Amino acid sequence: MSTTTATTELLRGAAELFPDEVVTQAHVRHLDLPGAGRFALITLDNGFDHTKPTTFGPQSLANLNAAIDQVEKEAADGEIVGVGLTGKPFIFAVGADLKGVELLKRHEDALAIGKGGHDVFKRLSQLAVPTFAYYNGAAMGGGVEVGLHCTYRTVSKALPAFALPEVFLGLVPGWGGCTLLPNLIGADRAVSVIIENALNQNRQLKGQQVFDLGIADALFEGADFLERSLLWTASVLSGEVEVARAEVDRGEAWDAAVERGRAFADAKVHGAAPAAYRALDIIAAAKNGDLRQGFDAEDQALADLIMGGELRSGIYAFNLVQKRAKRPAGAPDKSLARPVTKVGVVGAGLMASQLALLFVRRLQVPVVLTDIDQERVDKGVAYVHGEIDKLLLKGRVNQDQANRLKGQVTGSLDKAAAFGDADFVIEAVFEEMGVKQKVFAEVEAVVPAHAILATNTSSLSVSEMASQLSHPERVVGFHFFNPVAILPLLEIVRGERTDDASLATAFAVAKSLKKTAVLVKDAPAFVVNRILTRFMGEIQNVIDEGTPVATAERAIEPLGLPMSPLVLLELVGPAIGLHVSETLNRAFPDRFTVSPNLKAVVEAGKRGFYVHDSGTPELDPEVLALLKQGDSVLSEEQVRERVLDAVAQEIDLMLKEGVVAEAQDIDLCLITGAGWPFHLGGITPYLDRAGVSERVAGKRFLAPGLASVPA
Repeated sequence: MSTTTATTELLRGAAELFPDEVVTQAHVRHLDLPGAGRFALITLDNGFDHTKPTTFGPQSLANLNAAIDQVEKEAADGEIVGVGLTGKPFIFAVGADLKGVELLKRHEDALAIGKGGHDVFKRLSQLAVPTFAYYNGAAMGGGVEVGLHCTYRTVSKALPAFALPEVFLGLVPGWGGCTLLPNLIGADRAVSVIIENALNQNRQLKGQQVFDLGIADALFEGADFLERSLLWTASVLSGEVEVARAEVDRGEAWDAAVERGRAFADAKVHGAAPAAYRALDIIAAAKNGDLRQGFDAEDQALADLIMGGELRSGIYAFNLVQKRAKRPAGAPDKSLARPVTKVGVVGAGLMASQLALLFVRRLQVPVVLTDIDQERVDKGVAYVHGEIDKLLLKGRVNQDQANRLKGQVTGSLDKAAAFGDADFVIEAVFEEMGVKQKVFAEVEAVVPAHAILATNTSSLSVSEMASQLSHPERVVGFHFFNPVAILPLLEIVRGERTDDASLATAFAVAKSLKKTAVLVKDAPAFVVNRILTRFMGEIQNVIDEGTPVATAERAIEPLGLPMSPLVLLELVGPAIGLHVSETLNRAFPDRFTVSPNLKAVVEAGKRGFYVHDSGTPELDPEVLALLKQGDSVLSEEQVRERVLDAVAQEIDLMLKEGVVAEAQDIDLCLITGAGWPFHLGGITPYLDRAGVSERVAGKRFLAPGLASVPA
């Protein structure tokens, strides 16, 4: 059986496993390049606009394979001088179709997917004529890799996103990326793209960066990108342009790059997710330039990882962020939402000022801040204006936009004048019930009858806050996470009397703010703060009982969280952590404790448990001197089990209380509000996989196959 026949059979079998694939066509057309001759151009297109990007499932690969059959014959017969590959408008290709990967149940089927991609893509490097990839639009994963198999590459200056995100999801770039990229641009740059960018929340490259890294040989403006690329191609084929590439250092620099990658992976995932390490092993082995060996290693790594829990959790997390986040569970009909043409912000401190900046940038409507004295108001407005000036300096807005945005942000001491025509007023004042109730009473007296009253409370009862108002039905919780500009989550809290119109308006505003909105019940500390406080509280408990701080911190490393518990406490602020633990202790005294040691740290005015004088965090001796510990010392394993059991118990109770619709919403909250990694899938897939859910709750939180290999 010939190689192409074997590939066809392989892909046919894979396609049967995935009947719902959105199929990409590979259209071949011919052009006469000036001074060069007849040229075949393959265009990848799934028939939809750019909102449904082109992907490679098994039938799509088969279609590309058939197109290569055609141009291979034409090249062998001397009918063409070269072959080009490009995409539909705004999209080159965004890689393997993950919906198909989710369906795979057997290692051999997973192996076939890896092998099928390699078998098709590598044919581009084996044609009798040069091949060219024209990265005209977004290119991810397999979309990047198919171009790496070509002889030459051009990239558009307008290209918005170029990445190998596989390690972020729990895979490796397995259709040539781990092997070809380091052999093209050197191991150090390849490690940056494959490991660092992926583990930095899937950081993406722009067209200029793709060119600067040496991935593309030429860079052209977006407006006439394909035309310019084809003219350049003609010059290359005619010998007028010679493409020079820097020599790859295959000495100690290669090994040093791999070690740098391992250190980076250790810092990010602490050995908890295998994908980065598998990718680095392949990069290390690619030093000898043996492509066949590299492709075989990629196939094996892909198959192993596809059948592992981390990838399934990664795909589950990806689906939560890409799909569930766009259709929030329990949100009222959006047609009930009222327009918002002016926003009021009560308070002018840092949080309030961040909110004002977000509202004016996203909604582009007047935003007015109030506070208790003119100095605070002026400081808040100045902060927003200053941040807009920074955006101008970075080129994120032009001068006209900056002037308009600054003109829309004002301050006032007079709430009646400020909020008399506001449609949406949010308070961001001190986290104390009496203060918030007083503020809302003052605001209700001056706002229009339709105005929404929103609270940014992190832990207090929205229903109690609204209880003394004439119209409690228009009060809604609108809890942002710090830093507001970065963390996407917005917990939208329905009070006992919040009506559908107010809630629908809140969700519409959240969408305009480009936030991930999750509907939560009015329960103490809602979702993220409740789980994190239980998590942190158990860490604090074992320290108070006698376990050394360093042991308690190390115990959590196998989860691969973005930061250790006490570094997180430092970020949140010990005083805020203490306040939330006190709130939850009043609500659930049997499960939430108030640590006397944390109280002592706050009373001493300490910002955290660490000092950072040496550049690396070290435990503060003054804080250690404050700690009063018992004599019960636990091992790292015992600490981890106790903390995970506590978290699982809390999640089980929250689901029983109906705090959110499903476990998926808890995971979505932790990913988007606390930065929990994709390889955990939030938290519930990890608890299921580790057997904690069944031990604590008597059942798994998720149905089999949802974030795991289907049965």
